[in-house]
Amino acid sequence: MEEKITYKDAGVDTVEGQRAVSLMKDHVKKTFNPNVLTGLGSFGSLFKLDINNMKEPVLVAGTDGVGTKLKIAFLMDKHDTVGQDCVAMCVNDILCQGAEPLFFLDYIATGHVKAEKIADIVKGIADGCVLGECALVGGETAEMPDFYTEGEYDMAGFAVGVADRSKIIDGSKIKKGDAVIGISSSGFHSNGYSLVRKVFLEKMEKNVNDYVDDLGETLGEALLRPTRIYTKACKAVAKEVTPAGIIHITGGGFFENIPRIIPEGLGVKINVGTWDVPKIFGYIAKCAGIEEKEMFSTFNMGIGMMFIVDQSEKDAVMRLLKESGETPFEIGEIIDGDGVTLC
Repeated sequence: MEEKITYKDAGVDTVEGQRAVSLMKDHVKKTFNPNVLTGLGSFGSLFKLDINNMKEPVLVAGTDGVGTKLKIAFLMDKHDTVGQDCVAMCVNDILCQGAEPLFFLDYIATGHVKAEKIADIVKGIADGCVLGECALVGGETAEMPDFYTEGEYDMAGFAVGVADRSKIIDGSKIKKGDAVIGISSSGFHSNGYSLVRKVFLEKMEKNVNDYVDDLGETLGEALLRPTRIYTKACKAVAKEVTPAGIIHITGGGFFENIPRIIPEGLGVKINVGTWDVPKIFGYIAKCAGIEEKEMFSTFNMGIGMMFIVDQSEKDAVMRLLKESGETPFEIGEIIDGDGVTLC
């Protein structure tokens, strides 16, 4: 009799996949609000738009992943925080346009589904959605045998928000003399990890479990700290002020991200030393001999998000950010010129 071949024989365990869904349900449900009209498992997700307070609502969308920071999670076998990174990279981007986050969807791909690991990943995503004040309305877990190295996975996310067209932030109103206010990052966030891994894990041959006196914690703890999400801060500012620009400092650091919204003929002067820089940045610069310009071209250097505001609104924005729990810093101003100048 000819031997029967099952999907599990080909490497896909649908039973384990269903167990993963069961384990993640409670994490997902904590992100729901009355606008979510479908439960977990529907083919499409339904979300009711509450736009009565907007004259001309515009949907704002963003998508991103976590990048090679996932390699640190693999080494530490800790998977319950990188989901927050995925949410942060998407939600922080749409916040820059003045959007209010509405909902988030995720995509996780792996060689073999391990239910507890997938549930941990989704827990991080759900935690991020709570911080981002958006609902986790759906997702996909793809089991792809022979496609990923054993134990590894990748993920991406997609965030949707809404903004009133009259309040969309695009940088067009930025002018000379505007103040630049920064709020803190938690470390590298989710950018620059190819360089980070090359310095610490290859060049210095360090282990993620090594305790580092300069940091006061293990290397892995410092590197896996999740990306901050700035929804609360942006909403606090929006109560009284519409900034001329908001900048999420991601890959490419100051030199790539700031010019994305600065009008032609204007530049930004950044006063280095006007904010608190997490120890991890000085440590990697010292260990690898990285020059200042390269550091600012690669990393966020302790500033996760910037607000560009009129001088007359500066004090109000500083107050609103403090009331939201942030410690804001006035870090620069808009000048005549081009690009970013470090002073």
